[in-house]
Amino acid sequence: MGFFPGSQNEVLMMQEAKQECYGTWYLPAGRMEPNETIVEATKREVKEETGLECEPLTLLAVEERGPIWIRFQARPLGRGTLKTPQDADAESLQARWWDRESPALPLRARDILPLMDLAMRYRDSPSHPATLPEEMPCALLCQRLLAAFANEAGDLWVLLSAVGAPHLPVCACTASPSQIQPTLLGAAAQLLQEHSLLPHPAVQAHGVLGVQHQGKSAGKADGVCFNVLLWVSVANP
Repeated sequence: MGFFPGSQNEVLMMQEAKQECYGTWYLPAGRMEPNETIVEATKREVKEETGLECEPLTLLAVEERGPIWIRFQARPLGRGTLKTPQDADAESLQARWWDRESPALPLRARDILPLMDLAMRYRDSPSHPATLPEEMPCALLCQRLLAAFANEAGDLWVLLSAVGAPHLPVCACTASPSQIQPTLLGAAAQLLQEHSLLPHPAVQAHGVLGVQHQGKSAGKADGVCFNVLLWVSVANP
């Protein structure tokens, strides 16, 4: 899980205490703990690593890079005290607001720079309504696919599963790492091919519509479901 707050033209940064990246700077981030929601984990990690309390405003991005990073835009609540070197602990060494220019910070990784630009653009001109995870139980890490395509007449079709009551198809990651699809598009294409729904489908992702998670029942409802919009077309064999 990753976190990205915007404050005027500055971003909230923390200095890493972990040995492998000691002294470098990154956005507040961390792993969820048992019996937490995604939003609760975001608030906790920001408080632990920066000393400040925040309010998540919207889902900003979801990244697939081995582990899945869920990035939020948030605002400070004006409570807490910005972490100083005197407050250093195992979570972080200190925190600061950074204008991205002066002085240049040694970053843990540069993957957060495009996120900063995305957050500033969203702040200035929101590209989607504010979206936070829905607290709905999900036992697996899975993707619910809103797959749409048009025929030659221009009619718009939405793919539904025919097993049981009609519902949007779902791709679930299995327990075997060798069987887990590395990307959303790979999982979607495999679903369409396995069920012979479309020959040689070409799939394009148009974004995450929402995230479902509850996290209150370890092993029973601590999965995550990403609701994703896809556009499907038939490629030549």
